[in-house]
Amino acid sequence: MSFLRRRPSATPTGPDFDVLAMDPGDWPGNLGAGLLPAPDGTCQGVFLRYDLFGGRGPAMVIGNLPEGAPARELGEGQVPFEVAQLLLALENDEEVEVVSTEDVPVMQGDNLLIVRRLKLSESRISCVQFDRSDNVLVTIASWDRPITDDLYALLKPLPAEMFQG
Repeated sequence: MSFLRRRPSATPTGPDFDVLAMDPGDWPGNLGAGLLPAPDGTCQGVFLRYDLFGGRGPAMVIGNLPEGAPARELGEGQVPFEVAQLLLALENDEEVEVVSTEDVPVMQGDNLLIVRRLKLSESRISCVQFDRSDNVLVTIASWDRPITDDLYALLKPLPAEMFQG
């Protein structure tokens, strides 16, 4: 049957960049990871879902999107991809938008980060973003708990090999 052909996998083989997140080995709850594929099979980003609620849904999503990833392109008031993933995982179909943003300096080890805090129309979601030196955008979206400065000390690079299929 020559009309049956194998299509290339829609799942990318893994990112060609380190993923900045909390180490799953240090994490007491459930962890899920997702890769964002491009049509050519390359990795356009990684997001990790951390479950703090003991199986009742994720409390935090951390995304790493490289420069040029389509998920980084947002319209006016549109929430980041990670916020949308958090709402989807919580089965919350409420319309949420970005109300305002504020840039705040934060120390992560010896590095100074300029963190963009997003205020959303859903007040139970906290969201921050910052650009890494390799132009990867890190977004942290948290449900029902504020994102405090001590969270940045828990972030560490996870090797790309962790996400290889």
